[in-house]
Amino acid sequence: MSSDFSKLTAAYDQEIIDIVDYVLDYKISSSLAYITAWYCFIDTIGCGLEALEYPACTKLLGPVVEGLKIENGARVPGTSYQLDPVTAAFNIGAAIRWLDYNDTWLAAEWGHPSDNLGAILAVADWLNQNPKFAPNSNLTMRDLFTAMIKAHEIQGCIALENSFNKVGIDHVVLVKVASTAVVAQMMGLSREQILTAVSLAWVDGQSLRTYRHFPNAGSRKSWAAGDATSRAVRLALIARAGEMGYPTALTAKTWGFYDSSFRGNKFKFQRPYSEYVMENILFKISYPAEFHAQTAVEAAMTLHKLLLAQGKSSEDIASVKIRTHEACIRIIDKKGELKNPADRDHTIQYMVAIPLIFGRLTAKDYENNVAKDPRIDLLREKISCVEDLNFSKNYHDPEKRSIANAMTVTLKDGTVLPEVVVEYPVGHKRRRDEGIPLLIKKYQTNLARVFATAQISKIEELTLDFEKLAKTPVDQVMGLFSKSN
Repeated sequence: MSSDFSKLTAAYDQEIIDIVDYVLDYKISSSLAYITAWYCFIDTIGCGLEALEYPACTKLLGPVVEGLKIENGARVPGTSYQLDPVTAAFNIGAAIRWLDYNDTWLAAEWGHPSDNLGAILAVADWLNQNPKFAPNSNLTMRDLFTAMIKAHEIQGCIALENSFNKVGIDHVVLVKVASTAVVAQMMGLSREQILTAVSLAWVDGQSLRTYRHFPNAGSRKSWAAGDATSRAVRLALIARAGEMGYPTALTAKTWGFYDSSFRGNKFKFQRPYSEYVMENILFKISYPAEFHAQTAVEAAMTLHKLLLAQGKSSEDIASVKIRTHEACIRIIDKKGELKNPADRDHTIQYMVAIPLIFGRLTAKDYENNVAKDPRIDLLREKISCVEDLNFSKNYHDPEKRSIANAMTVTLKDGTVLPEVVVEYPVGHKRRRDEGIPLLIKKYQTNLARVFATAQISKIEELTLDFEKLAKTPVDQVMGLFSKSN
C-alpha cells in the first residue's frame, strides 16, 4: 500500500483535543499536588519492591526474550534489568500493581492512577540515558511528578462520571489513554503527533473485565496495568514515527468507541482537567485490600480486639453484618468458592474474615497456605452485606468521597458487639496527618525487602527529601534503585 494516509481533514473529537491541550499547556500550580505526587512516587515504588518476593510476579519480568540486553536501557527498580522502554513499562507496571497495594481512585469507574508510573518512569529513565531520542529533555523528578499529576488527572476525571465496568471494559483502558498522552509529551512529540497517539489509544482493543470476576478471576488483573502502560509507550512511539491518527475515534457512527464499545453513550465530565485527582488520591497504607473493603478491614481489626478483650474468638461469632455502599456490593460481595489469590483479594468476606480470625491482613494471607484454614470459609458464610443509601451517596459526593463500612458482630450466645463505623480509610485525604507517617514506614519496610543497609541509607537520604529529590535527574534516582549497585 503506497498511498500516504497521514493527512486527514476531519477535526479531532473534542474529548481527545482536551486531553492533549491539557498535557501540553496546563501549568501545575498546586504545591499540594506536587507533595502528594512525591508521596505517591515513594509508595508506588515500594509496592513494586514488595511484589518481587512473589514468583508469580517475577516470572513475568525481564526482557521479552531471555538474555536480550539493551544498552542504556530503562531500569526496573529492585532488579538488574535494563530494558527497552516498552518492556520496561510492562515490568514496572506489573510489579507496582501486583499486590493491589498502590493508590486508588473511586468514582463511577475505579482504578489505580499510579499504574501510569510504569510508563512514565520507564520513558523518563530511557530518555535521560538516550538524549538523542528527545534532544531537549533532561527530565528531573519534578518533571516526573508533573507527568504523574497529569496522568492521574486524565484517568481520574474521565472516571468520575463514566463507568467502563458496566459495559464490561476494564479500567486499565484509562491507564493506557493517560499514559499515552503524558509519555508522548515527554518524548517531545508535536501536538498533531500527540493527538494521533491518543486517538490510537482509543482505537486500540480494550481489555475485558472478565479476568476480575467469577468464573474467570485470575492473575491477569495483576499485570493488566503493566500491559496497558507498555501499550501506551508503544503507541506513542508509533505516533513519533509519523503514523496517522484517527480524529473521530470516539464519535464515528457505528465504528467509533462510543457506538462500538460504550453502548452509544458519550463521556460526561464533572470538572475540567486540573490537579484535583492527585490532591484527593487514596493511598492503601495499612492493608493490601481492594479499596472498597479498606474501612471494613479497619473495623474488623477493632472488632478482633473487642473479641479478645471478652475472651472470645472468631469461632464464637454467629453472624457479621456489614453496612456498606453500592459499589462494594457490586464488586466484592461474593459467596462460594474462591480459586486463587486474585479472587480472594477482591472478596470482602475473605478480607474481613482474616482480621477477625488472625488480627492481621497481609499480602501473604491471600496465598493458598493460609486460605486452606477451614475457619476462613466457615466465617465467610456468616458475613452478609447490605447497602446503606447514605454511604452510597457520600461515596459519590466530590467533597466527601467517603468509602464507609459499618460492621456489627453477633456472638453465638446472643451478645451483639457495638457496631464499628469507619467512614474514611487511613489513606484518605481527610486522614493525611495520620496516614503519611505510616506511608513512609511502609516504604521503608519495602526498601528493606530488597536492598542492603548502605544502599537504603542513600535511597532514603535522597527520596525522603522533597526539595532535593525534585531537582534530581530521573536516571540518577533510577540508578539508586538498581539492584546492580
